Parts: sequence; C-alpha cells; structure tokens
Amino acid sequence: MASTACFAIVSKNDIPIYEAEVGSAPKKEDLAYQHQFILHAALDVVQDLAWSTNAMFLKSVDRFNDLVVSVYFYLYNNIVFFNLMTHARFMLLHDSRSEDGIKSFFQEVHELYIKIFLNPLYLPGSRITSSHFDTKVRALARRYL
Repeated sequence: MASTACFAIVSKNDIPIYEAEVGSAPKKEDLAYQHQFILHAALDVVQDLAWSTNAMFLKSVDRFNDLVVSVYFYLYNNIVFFNLMTHARFMLLHDSRSEDGIKSFFQEVHELYIKIFLNPLYLPGSRITSSHFDTKVRALARRYL
C-alpha cells in the first residue's frame, strides 16, 4: 500500500528550511503544494499547543481528510526551545498509523539536524541543501514510515 508523507523542518520565522515528499505514493506536483499548505496552516495550532504541553512529540496536531500532521520539538519550563534553541519544528504530514515509527523517524532526523546545526559553516535558519542530509532523511522515511 502506498503511503503519503511530506516532511518539513520549519524555522522560528515559520520559513521552511527543508522539505521533502518522502512517501511511497506517486509524486504529483499539485499535491506537493497542497501538502506544504497543510503543514504551514498547522503552524498556528503548533504554536498554541507549545504552551500547553511538555511533550516533544505531538502525535496528531491537525487533520486534513485522511492525513495527519505530527510535530516534534523540545519544551523546557513552558518556554519553547526547539532543538538546541534553534527554534526549528519538525513537521510530518502522513497517513500512516505507526506512532512508534514516526517518533523514531523524528528522533533520528533530529540527530542528523544537530550534526548540520553544529557545522560551523551552517548559518542557523538557512535552507538545508546538503544532498547527504536529504539522502539520509529519505532512507529514514523508507525505514520508519
């Protein structure tokens, strides 16, 4: 069964710094734009939930038809510190039901992101254009989603 999944890392200014259609469903350009729109629309919900939970992994933030938006970030004492104070939010639009797989995907992508973030040549908040990062994210998506 083909799955739909769209992954994005969004900066503190609500600007996507990395985006990838990682599902096994056939790629359609118009659906990619719709997925980006759904993820961007869910940012308001994420902002509201950030002040009311201590969880890093939010299983179901928003829904659109059969698709679910899941988010991963770090909270400390009701002050939002997203991923080493970078204010990045990891967002996944998906139709899968495996919460453990999605959480594992977020955790491993978080480790990859930390490696990018700690690179002295990376400017925080700028787009991630590394083909190595993209390849690893897509491999993790195939493994967990």
